[in-house]
Amino acid sequence: MAMKDILSEANIAKAIDSVKQVDSFDYKKFFEVAGIKGQSQDNVHKIFHILDKDKSGFIEEEELRDFLKCFVADSRVLSDKETKEFLKAGDKDNDGKISGDEFVSMVTAL
Repeated sequence: MAMKDILSEANIAKAIDSVKQVDSFDYKKFFEVAGIKGQSQDNVHKIFHILDKDKSGFIEEEELRDFLKCFVADSRVLSDKETKEFLKAGDKDNDGKISGDEFVSMVTAL
């Protein structure tokens, strides 16, 4: 499954375009523009599983760094600052990674 199977390609393109500049990534804005916000919990879990490239059940820091590439393959990587802020926002139990439930909570809390 790919992101375009869940989200519209137009919304994905707008979201990627909005974060082309380094240190411009804001997960709340990205989730909204991409259309992740407002998706069913089932679809948010599907998105989580796409982001969890190593299928560990968590999104780790390296996977967050490549977050945008899961939407469009030639997108930039997140900066260290963006990655750490993203991880801090989602990692509620402070174990250094984002679980599926933590990811759903991030999206639904918006």
